[in-house]
Amino acid sequence: MLALLRLLGVGFVVLTVVYAGLSLWSRRVRRRKLEAEWDAARGPGGREVFVAEGLADYDRSLRRKLILGVYVIPLCLIGLIVYLTNFH
Repeated sequence: MLALLRLLGVGFVVLTVVYAGLSLWSRRVRRRKLEAEWDAARGPGGREVFVAEGLADYDRSLRRKLILGVYVIPLCLIGLIVYLTNFH
């Protein structure tokens, strides 16, 4: 049991680093796309306002929430493996 807790603790730390990196990368990609979109259209208003509004929409988007799968999927797989190994 102690080994499982240690595995989950280390796994949580690793997954947190992966989540942070993936989240920052995804946000940077979205920012670049918004900047390119504004540059191509020379949209109304200022560039920074356009990008800020686009990033606010991104923060509420499904894509941002799907990144949380970084935590859910591996932990479910570990739980399934432990269950099948010990109780099946």
